[in-house]
Amino acid sequence: MKRRNFLEMLALSSGAVIAQPALGLAQEKKQQARAKGKGKAKPETITADVIIAGGGLGGVSAALAALHNQQTVVLTEETEWIGGQLTQQGVPPDEHPWIETHGAPARYRELRNRIREYYVRNYPLTADARQRTHLNPGDGSVSRLCHEPKVALAVMLDMLTPFISNGQLVLLIDTKVVRANVSGNKVLSLAAEDLRHHREMVLQGSYFVDATEMGDLLPLTGTEFVTGTESRQETGELHAPEKGNPENNQAFTVCFALDYVPGGNFVIEKPAEYEFWRNHVPKLTPAWSGRQLDLHYSDPRTLKPKLLGFHPEGIATGDALNLWNYRRIINKGNFEEGMYSGDVTIVNWPQNDYMLGNLIGASPEQFHHHVERAKQLNLSLIYWLQTEAPRPDGGKGWPGIRLRKDIMGTADGMAKYPYIREARRIKAVFTVLEEHVGAEQRAQKSGQTQQPTAATFHDSVGVGYYHIDLHPSCAGVNYVDFGSLPYQIPLGALLPQRMENLLPANKNIGTTHITNGCYRVHPTEWSIGEAVGNLIAFARSKNVTPRQVREQAPLLQEFQDYIRARGVETAWT
Repeated sequence: MKRRNFLEMLALSSGAVIAQPALGLAQEKKQQARAKGKGKAKPETITADVIIAGGGLGGVSAALAALHNQQTVVLTEETEWIGGQLTQQGVPPDEHPWIETHGAPARYRELRNRIREYYVRNYPLTADARQRTHLNPGDGSVSRLCHEPKVALAVMLDMLTPFISNGQLVLLIDTKVVRANVSGNKVLSLAAEDLRHHREMVLQGSYFVDATEMGDLLPLTGTEFVTGTESRQETGELHAPEKGNPENNQAFTVCFALDYVPGGNFVIEKPAEYEFWRNHVPKLTPAWSGRQLDLHYSDPRTLKPKLLGFHPEGIATGDALNLWNYRRIINKGNFEEGMYSGDVTIVNWPQNDYMLGNLIGASPEQFHHHVERAKQLNLSLIYWLQTEAPRPDGGKGWPGIRLRKDIMGTADGMAKYPYIREARRIKAVFTVLEEHVGAEQRAQKSGQTQQPTAATFHDSVGVGYYHIDLHPSCAGVNYVDFGSLPYQIPLGALLPQRMENLLPANKNIGTTHITNGCYRVHPTEWSIGEAVGNLIAFARSKNVTPRQVREQAPLLQEFQDYIRARGVETAWT
C-alpha cells in the first residue's frame, strides 16, 4: 500500500486503526464463530497504559508525549479527523506574538514547522513565499500561521503513524466513549462505541485522559466538575458577576470556508431560516450593536458599536478590519499564477457565533438541534454576503462568493464539529483565578504598578499567553474581554480533587469561567496535553500517583527537570 493511501485511510476511513499485533486470520475466524454461536458478540477489549478520549490538540499532544516515553496508548476520536480546533473545527491557531521562538513546547513548534514544510514540499509556491522562514500560507491577520485544516491533519497523522506501525498506538476514529467503569477514586475501564458500525469495545488502562471538547468523561466517571460562571463571592475575581450561573457558557461556532471568484455566480438557495436570522438581534447585556447579520458588532473591549470591513478580494477597507483577511488560510498571491482563482478564508466571525443554546450537558437531540440551527445561521450569512452585504461601490452582495465544502471535508461544507470555547471544568487541587493572570487584578493584588507579571507557580508544567477573551454567552452576557499576562500552567490545575487516575487535557482543567478565556487557545491546549502525557509516564516510572509528584518537592523538581529536558518551557524568560 502506498504511503499516501495509508494516510488517507487513517484520516477518512471509519472504525478503528488497530496497532496491536494482529491475531492470525484462522484464530480470528474461530473467535468470531464462537461469538456467533453464543449469540451477541462479546465487546472487544483493548488494553494500554494510557486511554485518551478525544483526539483534539490536547489528546494528540498527550498521546505523543506518552508514546515518546515508551507508553502504549489508545486514542479515540468522535469524528474522522484528529486535531480538534485546528482541523475538524476549522479554527486557525490563536497564538501569542512570541510563538516562533518561545512560549510553547518544542513539539508544538515542530508541528508548526512541519505544516510549513508540507506547503514547501507539495505546493507550487512563488519563489518569494518558498524562501520565507515564517511562511504564512493565508497571510491571515489572526495568526502567523493560517493554513488548511487538512494539512494540519496530514502532519499530525505523520507524527503518529510510526507508533501505529510499531504497535504502541491504537487509533480509534468515529468512536465515542459512552460509559465508564469506576471503583472508588479510580477508573477501571471505558466503554466506547464505533459510531459507524454501532458496536462497542472496552478500553482498559492504568490512566485515563479526558481530552474531549466538553469534558465528557467527567460526568461519566463521577469526577467533580463545574460549568458556567462563578460568582464574585466564590472566586473574588474582578470581572466575575455578582451572581453565578452554571448555564452561562460562551457561544459556540460552526466554522466554514469560502473563496471568491470574480465574475462568478454561486448564490445559494435562500435558506429556510433566512428571514429569522436576517432580522435577529442578539438579546445581550450590555446590548448588541443591532442585527447580527451586519458589519457592525459590539467592540469586545468597549461594547460600543464597531464597524468591520468586508471585501473578498482582500482589498483594504480603511480603518476597519477586512473580515475576509482575518482568518484567510490561502492567499493566492503566495502560489504560482493559476493555482487558485481566489483566496480562501475561514468564517469564524461575530456574525456566526451561535448564542441561542448551550451544548454543555445537552441531550443528543438538543445538541443536534442547536448545531443544525447554527448551520442555518451560517447559510443565512453566506446568502446575506452574496446578496445583501454592502459593497464599497454602493452596490449590494458578492455573488462570486463560493462555499468551499472540500476544505472542511463534509457534504454540507460545515466543520465536522462545532468550535466549543469552554467545557466542563474539573474541581481541581488548584484553580487558576483572575488574580493570577488578569493584568488589572494582578497589579492590584501584587502591588506591581509598573509592568506586572503573572503569578509564579512552584508547580509550573508549561506556559502560555492570550488575552482574556470571552465571547457572548448563551445566557445573554455580551463580550468580556480584557488584558492578561504571560502565564504558567500549574500542575495543581491538572489534578482532580478526588480521582487518582483521570486527568484533563483540553479546556477542562482547573480554571474559572474568566480564566478559561485565556487558557483555551491552541498552544495552551497542546501544552496541557503534553504535560499530562509526560506526567503519566513519569508517575508510572516512579510508581507514584500524579498527586504525589506535586506534593513531594524532590519528585516535583525531578519531574520539572524531566519535562524541560523534553522541550517543555515552565517559565517565561
